Amino acid sequence: MYGTRSAGGRAAAAAVGAALLLAGCSSSGGGDRKNDSGGAITQQPKTSDPFWVNPDGNAARQVAAYRKAGKTAEADQIRKIAERPTGEWIGPENPEAEAQGFTEAARKADRTALLVLYNVPHRDCGQFSQGGAADGNAYRTWIDGVARGIGDRRATVILEPDAVLHMVDGCTPAQFHEERYDLLKGAIAKLKALKNTKVYLDAGNAGWQHPDRIFQPLQRAGVAQADGFAVNVSNFYSTPESIAYGKQLSAKVGGKHFVIDTSRNGNGPYATGDPQQRWCNPPGRALGETPTTSTADPLVDAYLWVKRPGESDGTCQGGPKAGDWWAAYALKLAEASK
Repeated sequence: MYGTRSAGGRAAAAAVGAALLLAGCSSSGGGDRKNDSGGAITQQPKTSDPFWVNPDGNAARQVAAYRKAGKTAEADQIRKIAERPTGEWIGPENPEAEAQGFTEAARKADRTALLVLYNVPHRDCGQFSQGGAADGNAYRTWIDGVARGIGDRRATVILEPDAVLHMVDGCTPAQFHEERYDLLKGAIAKLKALKNTKVYLDAGNAGWQHPDRIFQPLQRAGVAQADGFAVNVSNFYSTPESIAYGKQLSAKVGGKHFVIDTSRNGNGPYATGDPQQRWCNPPGRALGETPTTSTADPLVDAYLWVKRPGESDGTCQGGPKAGDWWAAYALKLAEASK
């Protein structure tokens, strides 16, 4: 089974991006994180992890709430998430303000913002994360806003989880394919025209049947113009499995580099139960390798936490709607991690 899954991410509200910009929320500038578990959430060492840690994310707020309630052990567990950089999923309403806010906060901390763009029309085929831009023109306008918001600041962009995969597996109706290819190519061109932006097009996961089925659609979507592709977004396949899949795929698309979402793959995929639910809030999972650009293979540019650990995949396994913070699940991920 190829492991279709919802990307399950929701962007922060536009107000968050604006607040970060106005407050200059840089978490002590270029400094590293504090070792004191009671200290503020600060940045990881830039030498191994150049990506920006949001000091006001859901996990950071949960740490504060647990500490206020005297739940020190729980707070220390959630710090495993709060002190790591995670993807900022840009919302549909104010892309320029959000992208500007996150990248400006990252710039002030001398780090790179990790942004996830997930707004293509007919997104997720009516499943848990259904939605997206109303049409192609609305999407192009949205991408233009994201690009204006990023400007010349450093950003790494994960482009449209599931968008290519769902054309290949038949989830997205055929009448939408040509427009989607055009939108993805246009988004890559727009973002790569920026001075300091890297773009990785989503390319499925190691549960996919075989790279032979997806490499040509990736080429049609413009992967040659991107910095590379992303694998395992919002999924649970192990890092060795993901490296093997990525290397097979890279060989078919001109040796392109790739990044791996390691946010929840510490225990690998869930192997029992309904196959269609293995990607949706499966029990017994764990945080994976922490974000870093020091990886096990020269083709792998980074391990990233694209999916924000602790945010629900959808209303399954007792979870809230896709993208909502779920403290109980976050705590289990952290407790199960090394």
